[in-house]
Amino acid sequence: MTESFLYFLWQFRYFTTTQIVTTDGEPIQVMTPGFRNNNAGPDFTNARLLINEVEWAGTVEMHLKTSDWLAHRHQHDRAYDNVILHVVWQDDRPTSGRRVDRADGTPMPTLELAPITSPDLVDRYALLTDEKTSIACAGQFRSVQPLRLTAMLDKVMLQRLERKARGVEAIAEQTNNDWEEVAYRLLAMNMGFKTNADPMAQLSRSIPLRALLKHRDSITQAEAMLFGTAGLLTDAPTDDYVLMLQREYRFLSAKYQLTDSELPAHAWKWGRMRPASFPTLRLAQFARLVTSQASLFSLFVGTTDVEQLLRTLQQRPSEYWQSRYRFGPSAERVSASLGETSAVNIVINTVVPLLAAYAHHRGQPAYIDRAIALLEQLPAEQNHLTEQWDELGLGIRTAFDSQAAIELYNEYCTQKKCLDCQVGAGLVRG
Repeated sequence: MTESFLYFLWQFRYFTTTQIVTTDGEPIQVMTPGFRNNNAGPDFTNARLLINEVEWAGTVEMHLKTSDWLAHRHQHDRAYDNVILHVVWQDDRPTSGRRVDRADGTPMPTLELAPITSPDLVDRYALLTDEKTSIACAGQFRSVQPLRLTAMLDKVMLQRLERKARGVEAIAEQTNNDWEEVAYRLLAMNMGFKTNADPMAQLSRSIPLRALLKHRDSITQAEAMLFGTAGLLTDAPTDDYVLMLQREYRFLSAKYQLTDSELPAHAWKWGRMRPASFPTLRLAQFARLVTSQASLFSLFVGTTDVEQLLRTLQQRPSEYWQSRYRFGPSAERVSASLGETSAVNIVINTVVPLLAAYAHHRGQPAYIDRAIALLEQLPAEQNHLTEQWDELGLGIRTAFDSQAAIELYNEYCTQKKCLDCQVGAGLVRG
């Protein structure tokens, strides 16, 4: 038994509501259960009750046992002076021998839920909580009503957009709402993908976008700034290209005061990585993409053709990097351009959150609609989470589906918040 189950029972009144009485025999009528309080203080606010034919308005506190009120020392906390009912699963006062009073000494009315809750409801809840798999409803998933599942996926997708938008808004605050710079920094971080996201983000903070755009007619100078500030030129194998980058970087680092912002070479991770994901090639791809666009922000926010957007992201880097993954001798069969799967990943994690954040900034929900439309046009991501959901019959077809499934798993399944999920709550209700 958990307090979350008590919140669920109380909020939706999933207990016998006729002729219920307090542990002292006073009749209770629940007029309004109140609203769940996720902050400090009593569990529900703005409740309205009739207790012994007297109307009360205030807060409701919940515990598994009556004695938990004393164990938590609520009798000494003024925040609990407005509690009008103590709801518990089990009244253990007869065994503990201790009564629960308010701070002023008046007895606290207590409602015991165990005797007035259907055993079938408890059994269905136990079936979820006792499940050892990461998705607690896996064994019952195919019995879930499609409309309920669709509603939950829509809900978590919007929650995911909101959460990602807040991260973008934090970048906007750091840049004084320079949305070109926001787009540039967000792209840099996501082109590092998970492994090198942090050094890529740091690099974009070290080199302002305006500095790169001043040299957008010279890909070599843009690469010199990026590779040099990344700390990757110092020990690079010497060839004509590297010597040229080093020469350009000496001039540009002085011009833009980049030396103090250089990253250590060890900041970049190379282990257990496919050559196509090496940070050197990613930086070359990033240099080409940034310098090929007069406005990254306009590209991301203004493009409605997803195929065109993907093609733009998959531009070929400069000639040197079309035959190499890192500095040094050329290699055979180099996949120089950003792959389609990686391009889709960039749209999902850069363009979509940018649109969501800009919708908040401008107060224009149409940008949210555009973000959702992009997700619905993109193919679903393939990973161990989406495979799990596919095996359960979720039917993941688009990036909207896969993003919603990932959010559902991370924010509800792994945290065992089944009763906050329309799927889990529906299974418990029966």
